[in-house]
Amino acid sequence: MNVFQQSRRQLTLYYSLIMAAFLVVLIFFVHQSMEWSMESEQARELVETAGRIAGGQEYLMQHPELMEDAEDWRIGESDRLFFYVFDISGEPVNFSRASSQLEPFVMDIISAWDKEPGEVAVVSDQGKRRNVRVMMTAQPMMEDGEQIAVVYVGKDVTAMYNGLQKATYSLAALAVLALAVAAGVGHFLAGKAIVPLVEAYEKQRQFAADASHELRTPLSVVMASADLLENDPSISSPFLKQVIADVRDEVKKMTKLVSDLLFVARSDNQALKVKLSKVDLAAAADQTIRLMQPLADKKRISLLREGEAALTAKLDEQKMKQLLLILVDNAVKYTLEGGKVTVRVMAPAAGKIRLEVEDTGIGISKEDKERIFDRFFRVDKARSREMGGNGLGLAIAQEIVNLHSGRINVESELGKGTKFIVTLKG
Repeated sequence: MNVFQQSRRQLTLYYSLIMAAFLVVLIFFVHQSMEWSMESEQARELVETAGRIAGGQEYLMQHPELMEDAEDWRIGESDRLFFYVFDISGEPVNFSRASSQLEPFVMDIISAWDKEPGEVAVVSDQGKRRNVRVMMTAQPMMEDGEQIAVVYVGKDVTAMYNGLQKATYSLAALAVLALAVAAGVGHFLAGKAIVPLVEAYEKQRQFAADASHELRTPLSVVMASADLLENDPSISSPFLKQVIADVRDEVKKMTKLVSDLLFVARSDNQALKVKLSKVDLAAAADQTIRLMQPLADKKRISLLREGEAALTAKLDEQKMKQLLLILVDNAVKYTLEGGKVTVRVMAPAAGKIRLEVEDTGIGISKEDKERIFDRFFRVDKARSREMGGNGLGLAIAQEIVNLHSGRINVESELGKGTKFIVTLKG
C-alpha cells in the first residue's frame, strides 16, 4: 500500500507546486497593476500641477509687482508636494521647499535631470535611515518662444510605496495560508481519487494470492507424475523421454513463478514474518555457490568467494539463502561466457554486515537502475525470457532486505558489470 501513499503525496506535491506557481504569478501581476495604477494617477496629478505652477510663475514673472505675494504660491514644507523654479542661468526664482531631510536629495535629482519635458520619473534613495522615493517632473516656462525658466515639481511618495509593499506582504501571507489550505484539500481529494485504484489493486492482489496458493497443489501433482514417468522403465522412446523432461522443466518454471507471486502477495498483505536465529552468513554464501556452480560451469564463469570464512548474525536463515540465490543467480545469468562472479561477506563495521555480489556482466544503464527493483521489470526482456526470468527476483530481494531493516544498493555501468551491496544489522 506504500505505493498508493507515495502516489497520493506526489499528487499533493504537484498540485501544491502548481498552486504556488499560480499564486506567485498572481501576486506579481497584482503588485504590478497596483503600482502602475498608483504611479499613473500620481504622474497625471503631478503633470497637471506642474502646468498650473508654470503658468502661475510665468504670470508672476510678467508682473514683478506681484512677486511680493509669491508666498501664496508656496505649498509649505508640511505638504508632500513641492516645487522649485530656476531661471536659465540656474538661479532660483521661486520655490515651495521639500522637507529639510528630503531637500538635499531633491537638489541632487534636479542637478542631474535629463528627462524630456512632461516626463515623470520615480527616483529612490537607498539611504542609511530609510528608503525614500520621490516622483518628479519638469515643465519649461516660455516667453516669446524662448525658454526663460524651468519649474521642477515633485512629491514624496515614500509612504505610498511603503503602503504598497505592506499590501504585497499581506497578499503573500494570505497566499501562503491559501496554499496550505489548497494542499490540505488537494491531499484529501487525492486520497478520494485513488480509492478506486486501491480497491482494484486489492482485488488483483487477492486474486494473485488465491491463484498462487491454489496452483501449488496441481503443480506438485504434475511434477510428481513427471518424476514417475521419467523413472518408468517401460518408457524407452527417446521422444517421450524428451517430452517428459520438457514438462518437468516447464513445471519447475511455473512452480518458481507461483512461489514468487505468493511471496509478493504475502508481502503486500504484511503477512511475511522473519524467524531470527543465529545464521552463518558465510556458510550460506558457500552453499549458494555450490548450488550455482553447475550453471556457472556451463558458461565457463569463475564463481569466487571472498571475505570472512565464518560470520554469524541473527537473521532469517531461509530468507537469507533465498536472497543470496536470487543475487548470485541473477549475476550468473547476465554475465557473458568466460566472465567472473564474486560473492563477498564482509566483517561487521559500525555495527553493520556487508554482503556484496559483483559480476563482470552486461551492466545496467542509468535509466534502468532506478527501476530494477520494480516488480516484473526486466532490463533485457528477450534475454530474461530466454533464461526463464519473470522480473520478480530483485523485488523479492529488496523485500527480504527490508524485512531485516537493511539496505540494498546497486553500482553498475553499462557493459562493465554490476555490484549489488546489501547492508544488514550485525
